[in-house]
Amino acid sequence: MTCFDRRDLGLLLLRAGAGGVLAAHGAQKLFGWFGGGGLEGTGQFMESVGYVPGKANATVAGLTEVGSGVLLALGLATPAAGAAAAGAMAGAAVVHQPNGFFAQDGGYEHPAYLGLTATGLGITGPGRLSLDHAFGHVFNRGWMVPAALAATGVATGLVVGARNKRVRQEEQGSAAGE
Repeated sequence: MTCFDRRDLGLLLLRAGAGGVLAAHGAQKLFGWFGGGGLEGTGQFMESVGYVPGKANATVAGLTEVGSGVLLALGLATPAAGAAAAGAMAGAAVVHQPNGFFAQDGGYEHPAYLGLTATGLGITGPGRLSLDHAFGHVFNRGWMVPAALAATGVATGLVVGARNKRVRQEEQGSAAGE
């Protein structure tokens, strides 16, 4: 009997794929790699869509995406990594939501998919081909899943709520000035 099965191999592939994409998106924000805007360009964009201060929000988003992506790919602290990635992607989905669902129209399809995949991995666990398994699951306990999701949900709700309030105020100010 082998030490892993096809479920473990499937989880490894999902973790490597989703984690790699998340880390690459974070690297675009932080370093300008892969055609990204770096902190300056991403910060300007973040500010333009209501995440103020832009550069600080770009830094947090970039670090969250790189960190959660790497952790997911390695299968380390999987509940926290999945929850953090889901929070970052929820923040991104809110920005794209006015454009509808599909990515070709600028919609929220891509962040929603990444967020749901990361959440599913955080809930399911990393499988035996992971650092969590190698370290005896000290960072992957059952209680950590709801705790990580709850903490991320609260933090994401506060950040997105403040952004949405700012956007509404700017829209009302623009409408009053017309």
